Amino acid sequence: MNNPLYFLFGFGAPIGAAIFAFVLVRSINRRDAGTERMQQIAALIRSGAMAFLRTEYQWLAVFVAIMFGILWAFLPGNALLVGVSFIVGAVLSATAGWVGMRTATSAAVRTTAAAQTSLAAALQVAFSSGAVMGLTVVALGTLGIAVLYFLYGGLDGNGPSAIASLLGMSLGASSIALFARVGGGIFTKAADVAADLSGKIEAGIPEDDPRNPATIADNVGDNVGDVAGMGADLFESYVGSIIASVALAWAMTAVTAGDLWGVDAGAFGTLQADLAVFPVLLAGVGIIASMLGTFTVRTDDESKVQSALLRGLFVASGIVLLGAAGLIQAMSVPWAVWGCVGLGVVAGVAIGKLTEYFTGKDKPPARHIVEQSKTGPATNIIAGLGVGMMSTGYPVLVICAAIFFSYELGNVYGVAIAAVGMLSTLGISLGVDAYGPVADNAGGIAEMSKREPFVRQRTDALDAVGNTTAAMGKGFAIGSAALTALALFATFQAKAAEAVTELGGVEAFDPRHLNLELTNPNVLIGMFIGGMLPFIFSAMTMNAVGRSANEMIEEVRRQFKNIPGLLEGKAEPDSATCVAISTRSAIKEMILPGLLAVSAPVLTGFLLGVSGLAGLLAGALVTGVLMALMMANAGGVWDNAKKLIEETDKGSERHKAAIIGDTVGDPFKDTSGPSLNILIKLMTIVAVIFVPLIVVWMQ
Repeated sequence: MNNPLYFLFGFGAPIGAAIFAFVLVRSINRRDAGTERMQQIAALIRSGAMAFLRTEYQWLAVFVAIMFGILWAFLPGNALLVGVSFIVGAVLSATAGWVGMRTATSAAVRTTAAAQTSLAAALQVAFSSGAVMGLTVVALGTLGIAVLYFLYGGLDGNGPSAIASLLGMSLGASSIALFARVGGGIFTKAADVAADLSGKIEAGIPEDDPRNPATIADNVGDNVGDVAGMGADLFESYVGSIIASVALAWAMTAVTAGDLWGVDAGAFGTLQADLAVFPVLLAGVGIIASMLGTFTVRTDDESKVQSALLRGLFVASGIVLLGAAGLIQAMSVPWAVWGCVGLGVVAGVAIGKLTEYFTGKDKPPARHIVEQSKTGPATNIIAGLGVGMMSTGYPVLVICAAIFFSYELGNVYGVAIAAVGMLSTLGISLGVDAYGPVADNAGGIAEMSKREPFVRQRTDALDAVGNTTAAMGKGFAIGSAALTALALFATFQAKAAEAVTELGGVEAFDPRHLNLELTNPNVLIGMFIGGMLPFIFSAMTMNAVGRSANEMIEEVRRQFKNIPGLLEGKAEPDSATCVAISTRSAIKEMILPGLLAVSAPVLTGFLLGVSGLAGLLAGALVTGVLMALMMANAGGVWDNAKKLIEETDKGSERHKAAIIGDTVGDPFKDTSGPSLNILIKLMTIVAVIFVPLIVVWMQ
């Protein structure tokens, strides 16, 4: 139990991050909030966002209570502790989203006010808000894992028992993440699509025009989808990768360690304990690196905003590598594990740079879409889909290389550590991501409050970079999902083998239910079902956005027609009705996709056994990663192509074509695409948790 490094990095670092985040919040709130009109608009956005979050969390509380009852009632073994961990994961995920959104809604109007002074001041406020989200996520995630692992006796040699209970935390985080991502994504993109089509296309009024009743709902959506939803998304990625690494450390055998690193069997006990706590310590190092990296994000040059943000990320990555080397030196962990950390960090940066190329406003893919927009929306959409599909190639090769080399260095434990390495700088990488919605909201407030044109120009400069950094954040999440899902799959196999052994060995079962070879029809059937699920899931979420947007467009048309003087700017729109439409639709539409993700692995396991469930997880992983990359990058490049046209040709037919392409891309990049990486991991962790019950059923 006497492990000073564990308490320093597992407890001290996240507590330090929480204090730093509190200081940032105080600093943001002391900033000038602008004119009375700006504050009125910000208050409408804030109240709408918090009202949605309260409603969503009320429904999620019911889901959490039902799931806790199922876990407690049906799981064999330490079901109560698994249920408690599930609740902890769910509550911490929800808390991170709540803190992030309260900060973002407060920071947006202050970013607008700061933009009246300088670009540097606006960047500082917006990025500080994003850093609060990032640091809150890593602080709660690391501290939650460290405390539970300690309380469950993980430091006292009860590691296997502790991790069996701790897996529930990953399930809780993944469950909340899926509902938050889907619900927030439906809200934000339904409002965005409705505002664009009814305002910019039909009425011919600018984006974020105060006459458009959907404008407030659109700005509310930026917060519930791109702040709270993204925060929950990356919280579950972060927690899942750390827990998978700890689980695989305890699943490792002395024979494996000897073959990999030449470890003597007598020294394996000490090595295994150190391998188990290493991911938690690495997360703590990443927290410190992220805090230090935030101090390097500074610029007053519009053309160097992205460089400033990436500089902070690169500095933090370098510090993580140095810190990880220090941990290796201080522990009995082999240096090969440091290589796995390095592979994860490098793969994350590589995926980020590739995403920057395929989605950046000044890059060839965006310019290609701009050129294709000259002949209308059809060619714009064709070009965007082509870029999205092409963009899957290099990131997948990077993921494959990371898996291959990290496996060579550390077996499946090495793959899991690569995922932790990739997400180790999440405190700043999520800050780089979450600053974008704040800048977007700041631009909306500037437009609605009729600020000087240069204010909107500065916020648009931040927002354009935010589109690229948001796509990079999704790339990080998708890449880490592939690595984490593989690690969790190995955990699933180990749990299944353990359950089979306890019930009398393989002789007691139908071989077809346990055989994982491709010649087994159950495996192939499971792969087809798993490969299908990301398509069905994406169709459900895309259609949900379409239905909700339709309802809101009809409401906007009604108000334009029935409220005298609205289009002339002589009357106020009824924005509350549009917010209510998005809230009601998002809550209703998020239920079925969420239930699909939770129920599909369990039903497949009961029908096709462990082999069919393994096939389902493999099929979902392959198609889910590819679709997630394609949709996130296509949506990002459509948006930036539109912004590139707006710099010189706003209001033209080419601009209208780009608006339609961007509207198609909205649910791609902010609803369906980013939800897929959560779908993959949620189904895998459900399989890990319920496989003992499935094995009992099979007997």
